[in-house]
Amino acid sequence: MPKGIVLASSSVHRRELLKNAGVDFTTDPAELDERALEAPMKDSGTAPDEIAQILAEAKATDVSERHPGSLVIGADQTLSLGDRVFHKPANMEEARRALLSLSGKTHHLNSAVVLVENGAVVWRHTSIAALTMRELDPGFVGRYLAHAGQKALTSVGGYQIEKEGIQLMEAIEGDYFTIIGLPLLPLLKELRARGEIDG
Repeated sequence: MPKGIVLASSSVHRRELLKNAGVDFTTDPAELDERALEAPMKDSGTAPDEIAQILAEAKATDVSERHPGSLVIGADQTLSLGDRVFHKPANMEEARRALLSLSGKTHHLNSAVVLVENGAVVWRHTSIAALTMRELDPGFVGRYLAHAGQKALTSVGGYQIEKEGIQLMEAIEGDYFTIIGLPLLPLLKELRARGEIDG
C-alpha cells in the first residue's frame, strides 16, 4: 500500500521531472537556511557531493516531521570546480564572474536525492555529471547574460543547460536528470521497489 510521496523542494524543475514521469506527489518545501547549514562544512574538507547529500537529507528530514507516514523526497545539487563550490549568483556581476571562472574548464554537478520516512533516511543516492565549458569571450558572456536576464540568477553557475546555457558547453558526461538536479532513474527504481509507483 503506497504511503504517499512528498517532494521537499520548491524547484520548478524537480516538480516537472516527477510530474512528467507520472509520479503522484504533493509538494512541501523545506524551511531551512541552506547557506547556514553549509557554512560549517566550507573549511572542513567535506566533498561537494557530500555537501549535496547532507543538504538533501536535512531538507527531507525537516519536511518529514510535518508528514508522518509519508515518503519524503529531498534533493540538492552542488556545482564544483575542484574544491570550490558555486551557489546561485546573487546578481549579474556574480553570474558573470562565475561563468568566466568556469570558462574552458570541466566542472561537476553533484546531484543528491534521499528518501526519508518518519524522520529517518531510508535511501540515498548521488549522481555526478561532468560539464566542460568552452572558452568564453567576456563580451559573449555579457551578451549571454543580457539575453538570459534574471533566469541566470536561478541556477548555480549562472546557466540553465535546458535553455541558452547549452551554448556555453563543449562536452557533457552524465545524464540529463542529474544535470537538472534530480537523479530520476535511480529514484524511480527505488519508488517501484517500495511499491510507491506501479512497476
